[in-house]
Amino acid sequence: MEITLAYTVWSGICLAIALLVIKYRVWNSSKNRPPGPPGWPIIGNLLDLGAAPHQSLAGLSRKYGPVLWLRLGLANMMVVSSAEAAMDLFKNHDLAFADRKIQETMKVHNIHQASMGFAPYGPYWRMLRRISTTELFTSNRINGTEDLRAKCIEKMTKWMWEENQEKGSVGVARFVALGIFNIIGNVTLTKDITVDPQLEAGTEFFVSLTRAMELNGLPNVSDFYPFLKFLDLQRIRKKVERAMVHPLNFSSGFVKERLLARAKGQINEKKDFLDVMLEFKGNQKDGEPAKISEENINILLLELFTAATDTSTITIEWAMTELLRNPHILKNVEDELDQVVGKNTKVTESDIWKLPYLQAVVKETLRLHPPVTLLLPRRCIEDTEYMGYSIPKDTQVFVNVWAIGRDPASWEEPLSFQPERFLNSNIDFKGQHYQLLPFGAGRRMCVALMLGQRMLYFSIASLVHTFEWALEDGVTPETMDMRDMFGSVLRKAEPLKAVLKLKVVQKDQDNLM
Repeated sequence: MEITLAYTVWSGICLAIALLVIKYRVWNSSKNRPPGPPGWPIIGNLLDLGAAPHQSLAGLSRKYGPVLWLRLGLANMMVVSSAEAAMDLFKNHDLAFADRKIQETMKVHNIHQASMGFAPYGPYWRMLRRISTTELFTSNRINGTEDLRAKCIEKMTKWMWEENQEKGSVGVARFVALGIFNIIGNVTLTKDITVDPQLEAGTEFFVSLTRAMELNGLPNVSDFYPFLKFLDLQRIRKKVERAMVHPLNFSSGFVKERLLARAKGQINEKKDFLDVMLEFKGNQKDGEPAKISEENINILLLELFTAATDTSTITIEWAMTELLRNPHILKNVEDELDQVVGKNTKVTESDIWKLPYLQAVVKETLRLHPPVTLLLPRRCIEDTEYMGYSIPKDTQVFVNVWAIGRDPASWEEPLSFQPERFLNSNIDFKGQHYQLLPFGAGRRMCVALMLGQRMLYFSIASLVHTFEWALEDGVTPETMDMRDMFGSVLRKAEPLKAVLKLKVVQKDQDNLM
C-alpha cells in the first residue's frame, strides 16, 4: 500500500513537471532568446553544466556565442562570457539586472534578507551600500587600521614558520585563511580576536563554514523546480541549516558582547564596523526608513568574515602556486622587493604602491583564477531588451569572469601566466575594464574592494619577502597539480604545500624565531 501510494505521488509530480516544462518551452520558443544548446525534456540543460560549470559554460559560449541561453528545469538562465557583452550589461542595463536570484540554501536563517551580497535591490540594500561606502570602507578608516593588519600578518608568518620547522613543509591555505580571518576580526571589532591554529574552536568554525559553502555550490532540485522546494529532496537546505549554526553563534557572540558593553556605557572612542551597524539597529516598521535588526547584524558580520577570508585566501594560494610554477616570475618579485624595500627591512603596507610587478602578479592571478568564477547570480527585474535579445523577467543571469579572463578576443596567450601584460597597461579590476572583473562591476560590485586589494598585495609581498619558497621533494613546476574545484568559490583541488626557509631580513626577528 505504501509503495503504491509513493508511486502515485511521484508519478503525479513527474506528470506535473512534464506539463509545466512543455508549456514553458512553447512559451519560450516564440520569443527572441539568445542562442543555446537544445535541452532535454523536463531537465532542460542541467546535464550540460557538468562538474565544472565555469568550464562547461565557457565551452558552450565558444560554440553558441558570448550571450548564452539555457533552461535549468523550469528556470531561465543567461550567461555572459565576453568583455563586450559584460560592458553592455553593466553600462546600459545594470539597473534592469540589479536584483539577486536567490538559491534556496541562501534562505536559511533569512540570510538572503540580511546579506549585503544577496539582499533584494531596494531600500535596505541601498542603506547598507551607503553605510559601507561612507562609513566603513573609506580610505581614512582603512588607513587607520594598517598597524592591526601588520600584526596579523606577522602572526601568520610566525605560525607558518613553526609549522615548517615541525613538519618540514606547510599547507599554505590553512595559515593564510587564519591570517586573513584575524585581520577582518581586528579591523571590524578593533580588538584582538586571534584564532590560533591550535585552537579547536577556530577549527570548528572553519570546518562548519566550509561545509556550508560546499553545500551552497551543489545543484539543488529546489532551485530548478520551485514547487518542489518544500520537499527538500536532497536534504541540502537541512544540511546547510545545521552547518550554519556554529558560525552564526560565533558572530552573534561578538554582537551580544558589544551590546552589553554599550549598555554599561562602554563606548569605543573610534567607531568600528560593529559600532556603525548598531547605530542603525532597530526593527523595520511600515513607512519608516530601513533599519538593521540584531539578527541581520549577526549575518552581516559573518558575511564580512567569510567573504573576505575565502576570496583572499584562494587568491593568495593561487598566486603562490603560480609563482612556484614560474620560478623566474618569483625571482622578479623578490628582486623588486629587495630593491624597493631592502633585504634587511620588513615590508610595510605603504611599500605595496611602489611594487608594480607585484601588483601585476595579483592582477594576472585574478585573471586566470577569479575566486568567484560566475559572480553572484543576478535576476532580471523586468522584461528587458539586451544585446538584441528579449530577456524575460526573473531570468537568472551569470557573468562568467573565468571565461572572460581566458578569452583570446581580450588577451594574447590567455592561458599563459604573464604578469608583464599589466606593466604597460591601465587595465585594473575596479569595474571599469570589462575584460577583468573578479570583483564585479556596477551597483552590486564588491564594496570591500579597497580593503581586499590591500590585503592581497600586502599578504603576498610579506610571504615572498619573509621566506624563500620551494616545492616538496618529488614535486616540480611541471608536475604541480593545477586542477580547480568548483563551488561557491574556486578552490585548488589539491591544496598547495611548500617548503620555507627564512630570509636574512627575518633571521634576527625574535617574533619569528
